[in-house]
Amino acid sequence: MTDAVRTQGLFKRFGQQTAVAGVDLVVPRGSFAGLVGPNGAGKTTTLSMTTGLLRPDGGSIHIDGFDVWQDPVAVKARIGVLPEGLRLFERLSGRELLHYNGQLRGLPKPEVERRTEELLAVMDLLGSADKLVVDYSTGMRKKIGLAAALLHNPAVLFLDEPFEGVDPVSANTLVDVLTRYTSSGSTVVFSSHVMDLVERLCDWVSVMSGGYIVAQGPLDQIRAGRTLNQAFLDLVGASNSGSGSGNGEEGLSWLGSAQA
Repeated sequence: MTDAVRTQGLFKRFGQQTAVAGVDLVVPRGSFAGLVGPNGAGKTTTLSMTTGLLRPDGGSIHIDGFDVWQDPVAVKARIGVLPEGLRLFERLSGRELLHYNGQLRGLPKPEVERRTEELLAVMDLLGSADKLVVDYSTGMRKKIGLAAALLHNPAVLFLDEPFEGVDPVSANTLVDVLTRYTSSGSTVVFSSHVMDLVERLCDWVSVMSGGYIVAQGPLDQIRAGRTLNQAFLDLVGASNSGSGSGNGEEGLSWLGSAQA
């Protein structure tokens, strides 16, 4: 069976800095996949290239067997994207935003209207459907952004830090929707710094560090009897950071000292 996502030798340099140094990312179809790594590991750059938002300097990317740069129309019809720092049309209402996205996707108007109302209901946004997006909270923006990404029923959904700045109630709604989405055989790929969340949601994990994939596979294989957080620290070489030995403690000897 074709993988939902496969990259080979993916490479990107910004000036003298190599952000992605040859990534071979694999995501099986129908999986809930987490892409994790420390800040600066190359996660956002990798996802941006994988979804066609950023052209790589080298390597290949295939989604559902289609080459992202050779057959971009076929790929874009199969993916939904919720990028970090999502920019929305803020002078549209939530309902208008979904209608507009449906028209861009070429969906029939009656189908757009039906899906819009169902998504607004599931995202608990019906009460705010006619409010301008500029007046939405962070959690509401994430929910309407996810609704827009799901409107055309993509085969693969890419989410970059989807729970960043989201309150627990909104996060729970997002989790319910995504779990329902993958249970139908669709694929989710999302980046996150929250290991507990990745451990709870994902059945497949890819770990990035220094622009490379240092480990990937089924969740239990990556954990190898540890918590995902400990496995992550071991894999990126951070297990001993903050252990109390070395210059870190000496350099902060003043911290917490009671003032006279």
